[in-house]
Amino acid sequence: MAKECAVTGKSVQVGRRVSHSNRKTLRRFSPALTVKRVFNKTTGKFEKMMLSNKGLKTLTKRMK
Repeated sequence: MAKECAVTGKSVQVGRRVSHSNRKTLRRFSPALTVKRVFNKTTGKFEKMMLSNKGLKTLTKRMK
């Protein structure tokens, strides 16, 4: 599975690590993803989804 949120589309970002001597090297910013079981109303089954924290909050808000 790709490191991407199924709801919001958040994925890995690339930035630079800057040392005290101002040398710059590449680094990766990983999103806070968790695998959750979500009930799908159309199929009537649980599905595993990789969600960010904001995506999980969005899903719970829409389910109410």
